[in-house]
Amino acid sequence: MAHIAVLGLGNWGSAIARLWLLDGHNVKGWTIEQEVYESITMEGMNHKYLPNHSLDGLEVTMHVEEALQGSEIIVLALPSSVILNVVEQIIPHLRPGHVLLDLAKGLAPGKRLISQAIHDLLNDSEKHNPLAVLTGPTIAPEAAGGVLTTALVASEDESVAENLATTLTTPTFILHAASDPAGAELWGAFKNVVALACGLVDGLKSNGSLGGDNLKAAIFNAGFREGCLFLPKLGARAEVAFGPAGLGDLYVTATSPHGRNRRMGEKLGSGLTLDEALEEMVMVAEGVRAARMFRDRAVDMSVKVPFVEALNTLLDGYIKAEECCRRMVALS
Repeated sequence: MAHIAVLGLGNWGSAIARLWLLDGHNVKGWTIEQEVYESITMEGMNHKYLPNHSLDGLEVTMHVEEALQGSEIIVLALPSSVILNVVEQIIPHLRPGHVLLDLAKGLAPGKRLISQAIHDLLNDSEKHNPLAVLTGPTIAPEAAGGVLTTALVASEDESVAENLATTLTTPTFILHAASDPAGAELWGAFKNVVALACGLVDGLKSNGSLGGDNLKAAIFNAGFREGCLFLPKLGARAEVAFGPAGLGDLYVTATSPHGRNRRMGEKLGSGLTLDEALEEMVMVAEGVRAARMFRDRAVDMSVKVPFVEALNTLLDGYIKAEECCRRMVALS
C-alpha cells in the first residue's frame, strides 16, 4: 500500500485518487476550492468536477502541508498555469523520500518544459527528489468508471518510472514506464492543440456548416504531421509520437465527447469568441495556452508551424473557424 498525496482535485486528480483508493492505497487530496472540499468531506463526491463517482475514503484538506504529511508519492494534478507556484509552496515541506509525479504538460515561462522548470526549482532549493511525468489517453470520467485505461510514466531515471508504474498500476489503470519525459510531456501538451482544432469541426457541424468526419480526419492528420516534424526539434524522441503519450493520447483527446479541449474548440467553432468560450468552461482547457507557447517557441527557433499558426490566428480573433479549418486542410 502506497501513501499518496494528490494536489489538485479537478476531474483527473479526482479520478486517479478514486482509482488508487479502490486499489487499497492511502490517498490524501488537496484543493483550494471550498465547494470541492465541502462536497468531498460531507458527501464523499466531487460534484463540481467528477459527479456520480464516490470518493469515500479520500482525506481532503485545504492546507497543502497536511496533504504531504505521511505521503510518499506527491501527484501534481494541477493546471500548467499554476503548477510552479504550488511546487514553490511545497518545497519547504519536501522530505528526501518524496517522489513527485507531474501530470501537467508542456512549456513553462522561459520556454522550458514544466518538468525542467520543476527540476530547476528543486535544485535551487538543494532538493533532489525524483520526478516523473504521467501522460496518455486518459479521459477522467471513463477511467473513474472502470474503463480499462493505459498511460505512460516517464522519468530520466527509468528505475523511478518503473517503480511508479509498478506501484500505481491498478486492475483498470495500466501504467508503462519510459525514459523520455521530454517527449511524453511535449506530446501531452501538443495533443491539446490538435484536439482544440478538431473541436472546431464539431462546432461547425452543429451550425450546419462544412463540419464533418472527413474534415476532422484531415485536420487530425495535419496536426499529427506537424507534431511529428516539430516536437523532435524541441527534444522529443521521434518514436514517442506512435505510443500512448503521442498518437494514443491525441486520438482520445481529439475525438472523445468528454475531452475539454475538443469541447473548447467546439464552442469556438459554433461562433463564440475566445473570451465567451472560456467563460462557459468549468474546467481548464490547456490547448489555448499550449497553442500560444508552441507558436512562441517556433518563432524563437525560426521554425514554420502553419497548423499552430492558423489556430493562433483564430484565437487572436483575426479569422473565423471555417477559414481556420480551410488553412489546416491545405496542410494535410
